[in-house]
Amino acid sequence: MSIEALGISKHFGAFAALKDVSLRVETGELVALLGPSGSGKTTLLRIISGLEKADAGAGMVRLHGEDVTTKGVGYRRVGFVFQHYALFRHMTVFENIAFGLRVKRRSQRASRQQIREKVEQLLRLVQLEWLAGRYPAQLSGGQRQRIALARALAIEPQVLLLDEPFGALDAKTRQELRRWLRRLHAELHVTSVLVTHDQEEALEVADRVAIMNAGRMEQFGTPAEVFHHPANEFVMNFLGHVNVFHGRVEGGRAILGPMEIDYSGRPHATTVPARGLVRPYDLEIEHHPNGKPGFAATVCHINSAGPRVKIDLTAESGEAVHVELAHERFRALALEAGQQVFVVPREVNVFVDEGQG
Repeated sequence: MSIEALGISKHFGAFAALKDVSLRVETGELVALLGPSGSGKTTLLRIISGLEKADAGAGMVRLHGEDVTTKGVGYRRVGFVFQHYALFRHMTVFENIAFGLRVKRRSQRASRQQIREKVEQLLRLVQLEWLAGRYPAQLSGGQRQRIALARALAIEPQVLLLDEPFGALDAKTRQELRRWLRRLHAELHVTSVLVTHDQEEALEVADRVAIMNAGRMEQFGTPAEVFHHPANEFVMNFLGHVNVFHGRVEGGRAILGPMEIDYSGRPHATTVPARGLVRPYDLEIEHHPNGKPGFAATVCHINSAGPRVKIDLTAESGEAVHVELAHERFRALALEAGQQVFVVPREVNVFVDEGQG
């Protein structure tokens, strides 16, 4: 069951929530809509579901090739999982999951035995069969979210839509649940769209990631594509920490803050403002210049707690610089606060001002 959203625009009064956005989700694929608050990702999800309508004449939604733009939620057979679970507090876990099966049209309604078998199957699927008789208030946040997912799957949806499903959970539970969701999706192959503002979650769970900003699609690709080959400055900035060096490009060179590197993308002599973005782990520290482009800096602070050592430095020209090193490399360098070092970038993404590159 593929999903296509074609040329979708949506206004709320004078505010443009979506601006000519198109998206295709292949059958059995899990796609993450990733972006900051207000980027339009939840609005796009609601339009796919039928809970919202696009502006008149400004878009089409297709499910498996069928135009469902004017069809309601019931016709589209979508399953929802929300951030705050939306479980019925007065119903047991069993009854919550069975709810959708009981309210189906009479012609489609399952027998009591079929409902029991289906609910038990789903409880085994989410690995919570021992909680069937409990109420939502007796469950942890992670357990509630698994039950919410089981309830969404009970109606055998054509499409599964997840709106910030782990947003209300603590970091450890979120990490455990997204790994569990990835395994579950590999087993079920339900065409799914996940809305999240958590970069790590999107990159870990999704087959492809659609990065949104201010109502537009900035980039759509695999996690590896969007992370290692960002389409623009916004994408790279949004997907993790970066050091930003302001400067210019001219004559095949980029002069960015304290460093100067080759930039064959602009061989002309005209000067154009630019920025160089470097991820913390793409900066190496040496005790002395080694012939590679780099800059002098002073070590200001060292945090060795965690999988990598985080080091704050101040470049000779005054810029604050953040570097992350493997523990083994850090021990070999024997760095201390106040020490003078030389910083060498392994990879710099250069972005020139719009329309001038």
